[in-house]
Amino acid sequence: MSHSHHILIVGVGSIGERHLHCFQSTGRADVSFVEINDTLRATISERYGVRGFADIESAITEQSSAGEQITAAVVATPANRHLEIATRLAEAGIHLLIEKPLSTTIEGADRLAGVISRRNLVVGVAYVMRCFPALAAMRDALRSGRFGKPVEIVAVCGQHFPTYRPAYRDTYYVDRETGGGAIQDALTHVLNAGEWLVGSINRLVADAAHCVLEGVTVEDTAHVLTRQGEVLGSYSLNQHQAPNETTITVICDGGTVRWESHANRWRWMLRPSEAWHDESFVAQPRDASFIAQANLFLDVVEGRRSPLCSLEEGLQTLRVNLAALTSVDGGGWQQIKGLANK
Repeated sequence: MSHSHHILIVGVGSIGERHLHCFQSTGRADVSFVEINDTLRATISERYGVRGFADIESAITEQSSAGEQITAAVVATPANRHLEIATRLAEAGIHLLIEKPLSTTIEGADRLAGVISRRNLVVGVAYVMRCFPALAAMRDALRSGRFGKPVEIVAVCGQHFPTYRPAYRDTYYVDRETGGGAIQDALTHVLNAGEWLVGSINRLVADAAHCVLEGVTVEDTAHVLTRQGEVLGSYSLNQHQAPNETTITVICDGGTVRWESHANRWRWMLRPSEAWHDESFVAQPRDASFIAQANLFLDVVEGRRSPLCSLEEGLQTLRVNLAALTSVDGGGWQQIKGLANK
């Protein structure tokens, strides 16, 4: 059965494979992929019954000549290749969903933005936490004004990375240049979520270190203090603790709200004498948020909504990542001057 969309997945490592089967699961798109590793390409092609190509050029030309026009592509290579690959795809008139982080350098972002504008394409950045139902519900409540003005945000996060990514020592994670380390790999999700909740980070100071993870030297523990306009922020994350927990608390002048990913809920408290009020959600399999992200992106391509995380927002979080790394390297407080903070 042919669908109205054809999605090309570029890179089918862990996250690329997840995008492939989650776009399949929408029932709205045919899928093919690009993978330079011959063995992996053969494995994925057989596993999902889809066609794999060794390079982008052959994927575009062969499918176009067969009457299979590519609607959009997911860029899921190591982060240092994202902008280069995205620009090549955009030049071919293909809409884009780019994995996080947007890149490991700001170079090339202006060129991509220019091609996107000229070709009238849509682009989203895959910060999937924005598809978590309890977090989205808490954001809606915050934006309604029922808790007053946010004045502080505190995020405390951790998980045992080797349990969830056993092959981490053989991936991009080992090198900052390819997007490795706690800041670019995991904390970037939380920093982006914090900006989504209470506004852009305009300055920060960070500390980080390699504390526990075996076989790597990149940081596995990170702390960042932020200013987000008038909001004071604190973000901490490690990739070696036993509990898999993420908590984001926003303290407002009229109440406090808290998202607990591990408890599938958000909660609020208005007065010191009362208990927490909870809004709980049914626990979902991990793929659920990625399938939701895929469906929302297809809606964007169809012109029915705006991207959940735009190129501009992804670029803002990239600047935050880079500022945090500069601070960790001894740079002290960093000002973030980008599209969101001119």
